[in-house]
Amino acid sequence: MPVDPNVRFPKLEEAVLARWRERDVFRESLRRREGAPAWVFYEGPPTANGRPGSHHVLSRVFKDIFPRFKTMRGYRVDRKGGWDTHGLPVEIAVEQQLGISSKHEIEEFGIAEFNRRCRESVFEYLEDWNALTERIGFWVDLEHAYRTLDPTYIESVWWALRQIHDKGLLYEGHKVVPYCPRCGTALSSHEVALGYEDVIDPSVYVRFKVTEGAGPVQPGDDLLVWTTTPWTLVSNAAVAAHPDLTYVRATYPQGVAVLAEELVERVLGEDVEILDRFPGSAFEGARYEPPFPFLPATEYGERGHTVLLADFVTATDGTGLVHTAIAFGEDDFQLGLRYGLEVVNPVRLDGTYDERIGPYAGRFVKDADEDLIEDLRSRGRLLRAERYEHSYPHCWRCGTPLLYYAKPSWYIATSKVRDRLLAANETVNWYPPHIKHGRFGDWLENNVDWALSRERYWGTPLPIWRCEEGHVHCIGSLGELEERSGVRLEDPHRPYVDEVEFPCPECERTMRRVPEVIDVWFDSGAMPFAQYHAPFENEDEFRAHFPADYICEALDQTRGWFYSLLAISTLLFDRSAYRNVVCLGLILDEDGHKMSKSRGNIVVPWEVLDEHGADAFRWYFFTSKQPWDGYRFSREAIGEGVRGFLRQLWNTYAFLDRYRPERPSKHTDLDRWILSRLSGTVAEVTDSLESYDATTGGRAIAAFVDDLSNWYVRRSRRRFWDGEQAAFDTLRTCLVTTAQLLAPYTPFVADELYEGLDGSEPSVHLTDWPEPGPRDEELEDAMRIARETVRLGLAARKQSHMKVRQPLRAAVVVAEGRERQAIERLADVVAEELNVKELRFVDTADELGSYEVKANYRTLGPRFGKQMPQVAAAIAALDPAHVAAALREGRPIAIAVDGKDHELGPEDLQLAMRPLEGYQLEREGSHAVALELALDQELIMEGYAREVVRAVQETRKRAGLEVEDRIALRLGGDAELLEAARAFESYVAGETLATRVDYTGLDGAGEATTIEGRELRVAVAPV
Repeated sequence: MPVDPNVRFPKLEEAVLARWRERDVFRESLRRREGAPAWVFYEGPPTANGRPGSHHVLSRVFKDIFPRFKTMRGYRVDRKGGWDTHGLPVEIAVEQQLGISSKHEIEEFGIAEFNRRCRESVFEYLEDWNALTERIGFWVDLEHAYRTLDPTYIESVWWALRQIHDKGLLYEGHKVVPYCPRCGTALSSHEVALGYEDVIDPSVYVRFKVTEGAGPVQPGDDLLVWTTTPWTLVSNAAVAAHPDLTYVRATYPQGVAVLAEELVERVLGEDVEILDRFPGSAFEGARYEPPFPFLPATEYGERGHTVLLADFVTATDGTGLVHTAIAFGEDDFQLGLRYGLEVVNPVRLDGTYDERIGPYAGRFVKDADEDLIEDLRSRGRLLRAERYEHSYPHCWRCGTPLLYYAKPSWYIATSKVRDRLLAANETVNWYPPHIKHGRFGDWLENNVDWALSRERYWGTPLPIWRCEEGHVHCIGSLGELEERSGVRLEDPHRPYVDEVEFPCPECERTMRRVPEVIDVWFDSGAMPFAQYHAPFENEDEFRAHFPADYICEALDQTRGWFYSLLAISTLLFDRSAYRNVVCLGLILDEDGHKMSKSRGNIVVPWEVLDEHGADAFRWYFFTSKQPWDGYRFSREAIGEGVRGFLRQLWNTYAFLDRYRPERPSKHTDLDRWILSRLSGTVAEVTDSLESYDATTGGRAIAAFVDDLSNWYVRRSRRRFWDGEQAAFDTLRTCLVTTAQLLAPYTPFVADELYEGLDGSEPSVHLTDWPEPGPRDEELEDAMRIARETVRLGLAARKQSHMKVRQPLRAAVVVAEGRERQAIERLADVVAEELNVKELRFVDTADELGSYEVKANYRTLGPRFGKQMPQVAAAIAALDPAHVAAALREGRPIAIAVDGKDHELGPEDLQLAMRPLEGYQLEREGSHAVALELALDQELIMEGYAREVVRAVQETRKRAGLEVEDRIALRLGGDAELLEAARAFESYVAGETLATRVDYTGLDGAGEATTIEGRELRVAVAPV
């Protein structure tokens, strides 16, 4: 089939997909590498309870490119897909379907039925995901994909938790945890890191009246306390002061205030009198009246509503006295433990105050801030209120502001293996590298214990059973549970697992499972072994695929999947689960805003695929910038990839298809040059992909295709018209190898090129990666210099408004040594491109004209103002040679203006070349080209002949003739134009493929055009 020059890439891709299915290319690529060295890729599991978006295309194509490359490099690359099926996003989606929003409503509805709905929900959009995965060319095994909800997967997770438990690293602790009142569960630190948002909250300075003094602090004094969480003031337990910080008693309009000396002016201003100075330790135990009367001191114990000492207090902000609510902050909680305070929490698990908080009972705590502040103001307890912007954690699943609660949770003691986590990270190559010791390394350095448990329903059950005596047993397998209970669970989810009981191994009392499920990130981080049901089966397969050579997800997964993989692997195997990781940046819309459903700026991937195709989508992500820098998403930019690269490549392929080799020929310098460029490109792309740098490799391919199309093919057209075998062989070699280089990038068009040009294998993706051939770097350098000379010469033509079709007598090139040898070697090429009859050479630009000195107005204008005309005249009178020497040596030049001497630096002076009469000069650094502009009659006539050729070619196109069609040509019109055509008839006929040229018989017929005001008539007919 002939190559369609007007191909629609989306339609082409559908045809290629059909061919892949018919030939089973993906599986064949695996079969052919059976027994080859393994290169391991892990698929970070998405959740299929929502439709995929363009950001999923980004991650999936980057998961595809390197496995394709490594397969062609000779490795066996198994690509097992996976689905993340548990967790709050699934539960929230089902809640929305059912019209409920609380755990109480879930339990009323029934956990069994709720979880059944969750199971259905996670695969609601599975077909959409599968369709998109295939359409974008992401080769991954979805037929045997792992699913985190499967009993075999859960059993492997239980085994991992048992190992961690047996190492003494799984424990239940009473800590302050970040808690989502909407979802009713605690979050781990890495989940909290995913959900920070900038918010504006109130901050208040509150007066705590002293009722019982201590040391210098007296009854009636005001302890000035600052807090950014007014809602916690209802449960104030104590005030914290630093033992060594200097505090003062100071007068102010309301009486006597106690606060840190460093903060007096900031809080009270300058108009105060210091009555006394003392350390914080001097007034420990002072009692005060709390800001709200709802919870008496007796609720907290003997030290309730007193001043306590704490090292965490600073004088960097606030007042140096810290409001302490034991239930709502980790520092507060630890302080309460040290002083024996009782934990009092008047906030229900749904985030509302309980009945103890009087008129505020039932209110969501953060919604009560303004009313609480007004209450303080009305009672004279408020010094002042302000608003401040800060970053506050929200639930990364539902967007609810998090609260910090003191409550029991199950933890993994990852802080005890911090050094091992850091050591494991040292074995990983991060792309970009700064993540290693930056975002991720800092995270590990500040590691806190992993809050594992979730008070939810749809998740892997925490395999902990406990008896009434408090004995704890961690179950490590479904088999062990059956052995102890006699119950074989087919579905280990809630509520069925909750019903399984067995005798306590220590006291024979009944053991029942604790109600929590586990953090979904532990599920996904367990995938290296759980996807194979290891260690219960397939242990060898797991070991053969551990650790991964490559993983890839978005940058936020440094505190998500990347962390959970590393943490679990280190806990179990004392090593990282991966060797190389690529972090992808965010996709923003064209205005720079993060894409989100709420903004309505999501781009549906199918719209892009239908308009531009998958290859264009992929090419944009791979080459527009480094992936970790993020993207400002633009359909126009994707379309430009079609017009600027894919179409250029395709047109080159279509050009080759138009002609057939007809005679043997020898390779030329142009052939040898492009083949050398090809070898260099193969080496560069290989090195880039080996270094996980798709962008540099892609840009190298684009640069080569541009050279191939705009230099090699354009310079070789005559050879193709003449059927020279060497030209065909060279272009075919370049295109086939380019198809192989592009196979990981744009797999569809690469396969189509290979199918049309070679086809010895069922697909380009079944070929081996090309190896670089020999290079002629001297020739490459010579061609580079020659092309640079052409660029300068064409710039000179543009400056002189001289058409390229108008031949000139000569171009004079400033070059010596190696540069001159290079241009002389390719002189015919340079002369033809510049359309000059000869090239001449000079050693320096001085031989082409003279220099004049000009003032740099940008630097001198602000200094001299109205004197600039005199300054410019003085500069113009300087000796150019003297100025040139001063510029080279970096020394100043003196000029006199109005009788005063002024020194001018190198930046103040500019040397301009004034070319010889009749020349147009263009220079760049030491390289320069001058065109001799004088035209004689012969040059003018040849210029007309070239314009005639252009007119004929346009007529051919409008007549619908193919490029290779031979024609009979008739010309009429202006006598001088016809005379020029006769004088250069062999050139005109050769360029237009005319077998004969007739200058009579048009008599007003044919197509009319104008050349420099002269009429030309053209008629063409195929022969």
